[in-house]
Amino acid sequence: MNTFRASTIVIRACAWLGGASFVSALALYGWFFVLLGTPGAVDVAVAPAIAWNVALFTLFALHHSLMARTGAKAWIARTVPPVLERSVYVWVASALLIAVCLLWQRVPGLVYRLPGATAWLGWIAQGFGMALTVGGARVLDALDLAGIRQVQTPRAASAPEIRVVWPFTVVRHPLYLGWALVVFGAPTMTLDRLVWAIVSTAYLVIAI
Repeated sequence: MNTFRASTIVIRACAWLGGASFVSALALYGWFFVLLGTPGAVDVAVAPAIAWNVALFTLFALHHSLMARTGAKAWIARTVPPVLERSVYVWVASALLIAVCLLWQRVPGLVYRLPGATAWLGWIAQGFGMALTVGGARVLDALDLAGIRQVQTPRAASAPEIRVVWPFTVVRHPLYLGWALVVFGAPTMTLDRLVWAIVSTAYLVIAI
């Protein structure tokens, strides 16, 4: 009985810590995207830096594609308790996103800056993108995405309820569209941000 209780505590701790790593990675990304709003001040060779950044993000994207496949999920479920399958995915994804942010090579250059009141167009696009992202995450269940719900209520992970409500009544992939609006809607578009926006959105298009 004590062993069972201890293993349950360990499993829940892994899931909650995985969720914390997920939130931490997103917070770091938020700071990182703001940082990319200032042109890189370092004197670097632009082409090699862009190639490095594309390779970094490709590694992050490949994880999302490969570990989401049925075979990879089954292998993880045989390696760790099945309820931690999503949590393992979250742990790896969070670590890779943190690595991308920390290892990104700054690229100097300003593509454009929306002047005056027109900057509001970019902020409105980003605000709508955030609304789509938050709304979509609420419908899909943020705790489920973070790998926590599976530990709390394992049955919910095997039989999810499908609800077609806003924002899914407007667009099929609200999180993807929300991401694109946020990254491309920035009123100040540096070369850094443009590379990030193009590469990340290209992956989403391929994923769809």
